Amino acid sequence: MKAIEISSFGAPEVLRVAERPAPVPGVGELLIQVSASGINRPDVLQRMGMYPAPADASDIPGLEVAGVIVSGDAQAMAAAHLQVGDRVCALVAGGGYAELCVAPVAQCLPIPQGLTDIEAAGLPETFFTVWSNVFDRGRLQAGETLLVQGGSSGIGVTAIQMAKALGAAVILTAGSDAKCAACLALGADHAINYKTQDFEAEVLHLTQGRGVDVVLDMVAGAYVAKELNCLAEDGRLVIIAVQGGVQTEVNAGLLMRKRLTVTGSTLRVRPVAFKAAIAQALLRQVWPLLADGRIKPVVHAVFAAAQAAKAHAAMEASDHVGKIVLDWKKP
Repeated sequence: MKAIEISSFGAPEVLRVAERPAPVPGVGELLIQVSASGINRPDVLQRMGMYPAPADASDIPGLEVAGVIVSGDAQAMAAAHLQVGDRVCALVAGGGYAELCVAPVAQCLPIPQGLTDIEAAGLPETFFTVWSNVFDRGRLQAGETLLVQGGSSGIGVTAIQMAKALGAAVILTAGSDAKCAACLALGADHAINYKTQDFEAEVLHLTQGRGVDVVLDMVAGAYVAKELNCLAEDGRLVIIAVQGGVQTEVNAGLLMRKRLTVTGSTLRVRPVAFKAAIAQALLRQVWPLLADGRIKPVVHAVFAAAQAAKAHAAMEASDHVGKIVLDWKKP
């Protein structure tokens, strides 16, 4: 099969098309003929040598795919109501940038009615991440307010739509007025251009000094202290990336006075059973929202798989709103 491999750690140009042996599904797994592969920030970090694949995962980058089941563990597929020929999207720990990809059956979901493979390829990584962190760890409830840092990212546009569909208010930050406008069009209640406005002051103004209930943070670093000030009593800060650095200062007195929770997680290394539980929650509570159009995938750009280097360069330029996807059918 053709795959995109990391020839050495470095700039986007280190990505190259290669021939690899076709993977073979084992117990509890299936094999997907990949139509499209989603691009995610962890892929960029892996390419740079900053985020190695788990020991039991493929060294080929790529954490999400969409396509057609071609073979697999018949018993596991039957239990999941899947069969050869079904269109699915899947969360994987690696190997997604390839024509064929093995995935745990429990991490595969049927492609919602009306969605293309390109749209579906951008669902798993962001939807699993948002559900796990905003709703499981962050415990966001209807009637509460969520602050999303980086609202125009793939994670951001998913968090905005999911939170709104499930009854929460959403405030977001983004790096330009155009990105803010795009996020407002997706249903966000307020958008803050962090390059021209102080997000802490704006959040407190918009909430009449109360603060927000949950913050989804992809920055960390110096943002954490400001985010704690933005939280309401009993608020929850969930950190899922550290683009602003791993070191921060925390006002322990503020944590105690406001009864705040600071938490975080990574998804890639979690066991299949953990991800399976997220998949089932999504199937019950979010997939119907995709099927009826209340939540829509946001695809910013599509590149031929052989143009993976250009896709990574686009990701690093951070001009996108939504997902960047590789198309294995595009010449």
